[in-house]
Amino acid sequence: MSGEVPNRSSRARRIIRGPRPEVVPALVGRAAAIVGVLDIAAGVFPRFRHSRMHALAEVLPGSFGPFAAALSLSAGVLLLLLAHGLKRRKRRAWRAAVALLPAGAAAQFAYRHSIVGVLIAVALLVPLLRHRDEFAALPDPRSRWRALANFVLMSAGSLMLGLVIVSVHPDRTIGDPSLADRLTHVIYGLSGFEGPVDYQGNTSWTVAFSLGALGWITAVTTIYLAFRPEHPAARLTAEDEEKLRGLLAKHGSRDSLGHFALRRDKAVVFSPSGKAAVTYRVVSGVMLASGDPIGDVEAWPGAIERFMDEATAHSWTPAVMGCSETGGEVWTRETGLDALELGDEAVVEVADFSLAGRAMRNVRQMVKRIERAGYETRVRRIRDLGEAELERIRRAAEDWRGTDTERGFSMALGRIGDALDADCLIATAHKADDAPGEYGDLKAILHFVPWGKDGVSLDLMRRDRSADPGMNELLIVAALQAAPRLGITRISLNFAMFRSALARGEKIGAGPVLRAWRGLLVFLSRWFQIESLYKFNAKFQPRWEPRFVVYRASADLPRIGFAAMQAEGFVDLALPLPRFLRRRRTAVERPCAHAVAERDVRAA
Repeated sequence: MSGEVPNRSSRARRIIRGPRPEVVPALVGRAAAIVGVLDIAAGVFPRFRHSRMHALAEVLPGSFGPFAAALSLSAGVLLLLLAHGLKRRKRRAWRAAVALLPAGAAAQFAYRHSIVGVLIAVALLVPLLRHRDEFAALPDPRSRWRALANFVLMSAGSLMLGLVIVSVHPDRTIGDPSLADRLTHVIYGLSGFEGPVDYQGNTSWTVAFSLGALGWITAVTTIYLAFRPEHPAARLTAEDEEKLRGLLAKHGSRDSLGHFALRRDKAVVFSPSGKAAVTYRVVSGVMLASGDPIGDVEAWPGAIERFMDEATAHSWTPAVMGCSETGGEVWTRETGLDALELGDEAVVEVADFSLAGRAMRNVRQMVKRIERAGYETRVRRIRDLGEAELERIRRAAEDWRGTDTERGFSMALGRIGDALDADCLIATAHKADDAPGEYGDLKAILHFVPWGKDGVSLDLMRRDRSADPGMNELLIVAALQAAPRLGITRISLNFAMFRSALARGEKIGAGPVLRAWRGLLVFLSRWFQIESLYKFNAKFQPRWEPRFVVYRASADLPRIGFAAMQAEGFVDLALPLPRFLRRRRTAVERPCAHAVAERDVRAA
């Protein structure tokens, strides 16, 4: 640590404190959602139009005139779409709501001469105008893919809601149309055409206008998203990466997760002095930082302030995943956020490691058995590998991944063999076969990133599914044994979530609450490898370094947890391309002058 973090004034702490949920935006957003639901119900369900709730619903924006059902449905859907943006203080949602409410009020008065309807619209409009300064959040990162996602989701929602609209008039339906007929009628109606289902009286017009309104909203929102100015998700630029590498060269030994800040799907904010930085990714409205800030500890408060300012400007929920105890103390002191222990990082001191002794018997026996089976290991720096071998390792790591998405965020670099990552360490297992496969004798891979000048941190573990069990143990032992000649004194292994709860919960005397919590973690381990990672790490007799999640409010934890699962690759809301259509990443993702120069030297 380069120095004590300076105390900041209470005024400074108030300035950089996270964007607490504002009362007015939250109330306005809830009111918009309630009005939207009532409008949809008024437009869809005939019985609702004759209930006591209809006395209120028919004077809300949209419930008026000859085309009341379609207009009510349109207004309800639009208000529901705007409600979340209003809660997050988004400026564009505010503009849309300010335009929609006067239009609804004018239509109320023109068609029904309803003073009450006008007053309700005005009642919603007044707080929007009075507190307009609170709705100043900038748009989220976006791309043209948002239009396609909107079309798919809106189409699916319109189909389901359309089936409800077609089916809620059983007394006026002619004949007994099948589900296929009703679905066909919905599809035709969304496109503006008459379908095969007939109704008595004016119900046909009501259903047709309602379906047409849903189709119109789907089309308009999709067109808007497709043609609005693109604001792509931030990426780490070459200049930013160069600055981060400079900070890591000076201060990289402090945090084992520091090198993972160089993921190129992260954005970065620097302190005013440029001596510290925080890298992050925005996922589902959550601004996720990982690990400790990079750089001089004394400059951390400036970088944290910039981070919180960015969160405030966009109305993102700030969160930090996997920071150290020192990092957690600085974050909570400088921002007023809270911290919760998330788990422990396993760190093995090379000088203390030995396969001798009863505690290491299982690992020792497994390694000896695999070595007798004919496997050999090689531990090298990336710079010592030839281009052909490096390309074979890249392809093997991708094919052995086991999942369609690359997992990892806080403790994963997301690439292998970049020329700028020449100091990375790679351990490989080999076994000569009678019939070599696509990757020759290569059977398993472990990749480590630098942790200062004398340490490495585990990035990924991949192995051929046909290889013998124990490849990971074999390569970790090989890396630890080769560490002294490579100048490595410490190796960080996997992160074990909730390790202390698992360890204490299995001891004699553990209370019922702790045992129940451990039982839940063991149950969840069927899907998330919580217990297995802890037991795997414990084999190597590491020291445990606690890691924390920093958050604004307890109510944000479920949202932060879901965003973290998305960032780590456990939850994928996108529709991935089939594996055979994906392009292999066989080169550096973003070539730069240094990378090109180093490749030229290798080629020579």
